[in-house]
Parts: sequence; structure tokens; C-alpha cells
Amino acid sequence: MARRPMMAANWKMNKTVREAEEYLAALTPRVEADAGDGEVDVAVFVPFTALGAVGRMAGDSSVMAGAQNFYYEDSGAFTGEVSVPMLLDLGVRAVITGHSERREIFGETDTLVARKTSRALTAGLLPVVCVGETKEERDSGGMWDKVSKQVRAVVEGLGENASSGEVADRLVFAYEPIWAIGTGDTATPDDAQDAARKVRDLLGELRGEEFADRVRILYGGSVKPENVGEIMARDDVDGGLVGGASLEAASFIELVAGARKGTV
Repeated sequence: MARRPMMAANWKMNKTVREAEEYLAALTPRVEADAGDGEVDVAVFVPFTALGAVGRMAGDSSVMAGAQNFYYEDSGAFTGEVSVPMLLDLGVRAVITGHSERREIFGETDTLVARKTSRALTAGLLPVVCVGETKEERDSGGMWDKVSKQVRAVVEGLGENASSGEVADRLVFAYEPIWAIGTGDTATPDDAQDAARKVRDLLGELRGEEFADRVRILYGGSVKPENVGEIMARDDVDGGLVGGASLEAASFIELVAGARKGTV
């Protein structure tokens, strides 16, 4: 099945509101011209402070305003948290769940990530669910134990509706090779394909091959203009969740252009 490619920028804790506005002013017209035909989904995950500006500027364009975090309850005594209704009010259309930094630094569990993902889907948001292993886990041969547990928690948390095509079309996983971040090791396109294939095979075991074929799987490693074509040429990799290379609009525009399948 042909899956629509996706390129997602994760700014992490970077950019002021003014910088975000300048970025969107450069990005949105180019995306509308180059990917506005629906060939590529484009999302920009920005800090909470910039969500209002980005949501307003993105509007109904081909660029989706995305939140890096949220809480699954709609309101209540949860100091410092932001709810789905608050995000929707700002024009947010996509969210990240389970990013390695949320898991490793802030202690988010598989159960919490699953609840967030389920809430995002029921609200009509597009969740990008991050999974991946540390260097220690990879070196000890525990890569798949870790990743499969993360994937299972999310799919099982969706309940009976997890087998529907509609859910599959709106569910995105992103494999993050945490072991390749700041360690000197390098993840290759073959590493990305191997992990994506394993995830897709597991989805097939859990919910059937049709479901698995419709779910998009991104690569959350060092995606940059120089290697995006080679990564996108892999059969099971449907796009990228990009950190550093997405901080400059010109660089991210190149990545969007390279996100079409078969572009080398």
C-alpha cells in the first residue's frame, strides 16, 4: 500500500515567537507550492509559547501546527500541563507522544504514552509516537525487547478500535535510535529500515497486515538534506522526525522536497 510521506520538524526548546513567525513565513508558501498537492504531510512541532502564532499562520495550509507535549485529561488540578482542548483552540493538528527526552528525562512511562496517544486520536489529532532504545540497551542486545514493549503498549491501549483503517491512517510511529544521539555512533538508512520493518511486522501480528500496511513509520535519527533521499528510498520508512536539521527553514524545506518516495 502506498503511504503518504511525512516530514516533521521538532524544534524542541528552541525559538521565540518572533523567530517562529519568521520561520513559518518562509516555510508555508514553499510547502504550499511544493507539497500542497497532498503528496507530503508536513508538521512543525514547536514550544507551547509559539503554538498560537504557528497555529494561526499555518491555518488550513499544508503545514500542520504540532505540540511537543500535552496531558490526557481535559482539565483539572494538573499544574503546568496543557490539555487537548487548549491545543485545539490554538489550531494544533498534531502532537508528539513518547519522545525519548520525555521518557528518559521526565520519566514518562509506556502506560502514560499510550493514554496520551489514545486521547490524541479521539480528539482528531495526529499523534507521532516515538519509540527507541538507548546505547546500553542496544549494546546488550535488548533493542527489540524495548521497542516492541513500547509499540505493544500503544496499540493495546487503543482498544478494539485499533484495528480500523481510519485509526491506522492517523497513527504514526517514529523510531528514534537514542544510542546514536551524542555518542559518536552513526545510525544508517539500513538501521532505520530494519527497525521500521520490525515495527511493521509487530503491528501486523497485533492488528493484521492491512492495519500494519497503513500505519506510517518515520525515522527519528539524523535526517538531513544529504541523506534524506537514501532514507526515503527504504520500503518501510515513510518520512522523518527531524531535530537539528529542522531549525533552519531552508534546510527543512529541502527535507520536505526530498520526502517523496523514491527521491534519491
